[in-house]
Amino acid sequence: MTGAQPVILGDMPSLSKLFVNAAATAARRRVLGSDAGIALPACGHEVRGVLAQVGNLTAYQHLVGETASDILPAGFIHALAFPVSMSVMTRDDFPLPLLGMVHLSNKVEQHGAVLFTEALDITSWAENLRGHRAGTQVDIVAEVRRAGEASVCWKGISTHLAKGVFLPGIDKPSAPANSTTFAAPDPTALWQLGVDTGRAYAAVSGDFNPIHLSVLTAKALGMRRSIAHGMYLASRALADVGAVKGDSFRWDVTFEAPVFLPARVALDISSVPAPSGAWQRSEYVAWNPRSGRRHFSGSVVAL
Repeated sequence: MTGAQPVILGDMPSLSKLFVNAAATAARRRVLGSDAGIALPACGHEVRGVLAQVGNLTAYQHLVGETASDILPAGFIHALAFPVSMSVMTRDDFPLPLLGMVHLSNKVEQHGAVLFTEALDITSWAENLRGHRAGTQVDIVAEVRRAGEASVCWKGISTHLAKGVFLPGIDKPSAPANSTTFAAPDPTALWQLGVDTGRAYAAVSGDFNPIHLSVLTAKALGMRRSIAHGMYLASRALADVGAVKGDSFRWDVTFEAPVFLPARVALDISSVPAPSGAWQRSEYVAWNPRSGRRHFSGSVVAL
């Protein structure tokens, strides 16, 4: 992290309180206008000595299809770090509204297995505020270290879009060239996602963003129905990749179209072996089997 030292928080922030604060901030800004400016907070936040709860870990593994294990899945570590990242995004000097933000992409690097018995230090901050043709986007970075250690064992960069928010002084980029038409392959899996999928993932991750919870709460934020969490979808794809990814890997995902619940999602995973014959890279893509519209795609690469 560059710039000022992070603010050390005494306890893990409460996500429910953070969402309430985000709603109150949004209401105040609608009435009084934004006083947050157009710069990102100069410092991040840090929580030390975080321990995973075994019951929560077991529920997460069951929900996304991970094998029961003492090792924390990469997506679970993202969820563990999420309250720290949320606390940065709900600061008074954070220039974008949290509620209604759209998750565009995620990049994770994991270096070695992390056990649920290990205490972790989690640091998060915001960077790279920039324009998007539909609003303004920002990267939220989270780094995880074993307590008291200097080396990073897990790092995630989540890119979020505040739709319809155009900050002064930040240029709006031109629209990208039309991409090639997606030709759906034969799926390796078909997921049936119920209308309660968002609530189920919220229960194990703590991410109770209203766009994921119900038709009514999603419509209040401009969605026609509730949508599945991006990290639920990506984590389930990572679980489908399986143990061949090893303990150290890079995991990327780009979200292209929301999955409105309930839904049927087709998934294809293809693996590329190294010259030695060992596994090296898996690529995955998910789409709507009825319309052919691509929902998300990504890769997992051994380090």
